[in-house]
Formats: sequence, structure tokens, C-alpha cells
Amino acid sequence: MAVTLEQARRLGCTCLKALLRFAFMVANNLVAIPSYVLYLIVLQPLRVLDSESFWYIEGVLFKWLLAMVASWGWWAGYTVMEWGDDVKTVSEDEAMVLVNHQATGDVCTLMMCLQDKGTVVRQMMWLMDHIFKYTNFGIVSLIHGDFFIRQGKAHRDQQLILLKEHLEKYYRSRNRKWIVLFPEGGFLRKRRETSQEFAKKNNLPFLKHVTLPRVGATQVILKTLVAPQENGTPAGRDTVIKESKSKGLQWVIDTTIAYPKGEPIDIQTWILGYRQPTVTHVHYRIFPVKDVPAEPEALTHWLYQRFIEKEDLLTHFYETGAFPSLPGETKAISREMTLSNLWLVAIQSFAFLSGGMWYCIFRYFYHCLF
Repeated sequence: MAVTLEQARRLGCTCLKALLRFAFMVANNLVAIPSYVLYLIVLQPLRVLDSESFWYIEGVLFKWLLAMVASWGWWAGYTVMEWGDDVKTVSEDEAMVLVNHQATGDVCTLMMCLQDKGTVVRQMMWLMDHIFKYTNFGIVSLIHGDFFIRQGKAHRDQQLILLKEHLEKYYRSRNRKWIVLFPEGGFLRKRRETSQEFAKKNNLPFLKHVTLPRVGATQVILKTLVAPQENGTPAGRDTVIKESKSKGLQWVIDTTIAYPKGEPIDIQTWILGYRQPTVTHVHYRIFPVKDVPAEPEALTHWLYQRFIEKEDLLTHFYETGAFPSLPGETKAISREMTLSNLWLVAIQSFAFLSGGMWYCIFRYFYHCLF
């Protein structure tokens, strides 16, 4: 079929816009990430003298970096509508966030919708696939203290031991509050068939929109971070609770991401912006950690139930375009998540000014030495 002049013009505009956005993203990364690293190198004496202040500053810089990533989607018209419980009410408490996983854009969506949740972004820890260690953002996540987990049966036991050690070493010492993980262990399209075969063999529900979760990381997090009074049993020696401030993990936030027509946004789309403006829908349910069972078999059942509920939520969303109401509500209430364009411009400007400053400093020292 012949392409009309109007179609060619639109295609040309889309390609030009994608090229300009990509160029801006590359430039942004070239100044923002090295600046983050250099600021923290300069602040190493503060880390020795006042560790809490150092990690506070690092958290602020980390939040700004995530806001820059969020801005790429925000300015392309990829916005978020939130449903269910209001997680702002627990933003100052410790929480574990369980998220379904469909595409690389899920992480970007969370980077966006958590920006207006108080101190959450600067005090959160991410559990992500080890492949992200080798991306442009890998050095930032390594410094921040995120955990990169290797998938597969051959690595599973060792990875859980390393996760426990990582939490004991970094979670309290860096004053983390929220920990985010994707219990499915991979993207929906890659794990769905295997999950459905497992469900059939074990007489479990047939799921299309999510997969059955893996319980290992969730169990390690609960065992390591929950305070002694939770779960109805005294904590073992694995529990690491900061003596002065921390009450331990208090909430589990079951988070469900839904895309219109079930078409997820990937990182390439987020960067290039060639897809039409899209509203991603995020549903939250908050559970007190004291209601989460500690025993492995009971915890597995509890976690399966959460993903069976996700399946029902997503089925309802794809059929109606909205999530169902919470118990006690007559109508489901949605909240439009917003970002300040002025704030986004300010932090982008700070990144480029910082890049210019570091360039001038290095150039000055180069001329002094040579």
C-alpha cells in the first residue's frame, strides 16, 4: 500500500523526535552519572566522619537521577494513574514492594510513580537482574547498594545466601526503608509457559497475566528485616534491626502494573518516545507484615494468593479499563500521579551544570600538571 505524503511526514517527525530524544539521553547520561560518582568521591571524608549525612546526600542525588529517567517518559506523555491503597501513608515506614514484571519499562514506571512518595526513592533498595549491573546505570546501583541477583536453579541457593549477607551489611547501615523486588523472576512473556506447566502439574490456577512467584528472596527479606515482635515468633539471630530507630519491616505493598491492551512499555520506547502518549495504571494493596506467615509453606501459599489476586485484578482491568474497587468502597478511586516540570528542568540543569563544572576542574588540573 502506497504511503501518503501526510504519513511520510508523520513518520519523519517521529524519527526526528526519537533521534533528538536519544541524543539528549546520551548527553544526560554523560554528565549526570559521572557527576554523581565524582560528588561521592569528593565526599568520602564525610562518609568517615558522618556516615548518616553522607548517605542522605547520596540518596538525594540518587533520587534526582531516577527523576531524570522518569522525565524521559513524562515528557513523552507516558503518565501513571494510581489505584487502591494510598502508599503515601506508609512512606516513612519500612516496606517490601512486590511487583509483577512484564517489560523493562516496569522499572521506569516505578521510578516515576514513587517520586512523589516522600523519602521513599532516596531510601529504597532494588533487587534486579544481574544484567543491569552492566548497563549505564549499573555503577549508580552498585554505589547505592542495590542487589543484583542471578537467575536460574544453578545459582539460586548461593544467591539467597548473598542476598542475606547484602541486607545485613547495607540495609540498616545506609538507612534503607523500602525494598523492591519482582518475585516472578523474569518477564511475563519469558516465564508464562513454564509457570503454566508448573501450575498444571501441581493443581494450581492457570494464570495468563502473571506467573507464579518464586518465594526464596521474599523469605530471606522477611527473615532478615522483620523485627522480633512481628510474625508472632521471636526473630532469630539473622534479624538485623538498627538499635535506635528502626522498627523493622512493617508492611508488604503488593503492586500491580497494568498497561492498556496489555501492551507493556519497554526501555527503548521510554527513551525514544515513538509510542503515542500512554497512561500506565498501578494498583497498590498494603498488608501489615504481622499478617504475613513466616513458615515457608504458609508463606508460599500466601505469596501465590497475592499473584492469583493480581491475575483477577488484571483480568478486570483488561475487560473494563479500570481496576475494581477496594472492599468497603462503592466505586474504585484513581489518583493521577503528577511531576513538576519546573523541578525536572531544575535537576536536568543541575546535571549539565555539574558536568560543566567537573570538566573545568579537570581541564584546570590538566593544564597545571602538563
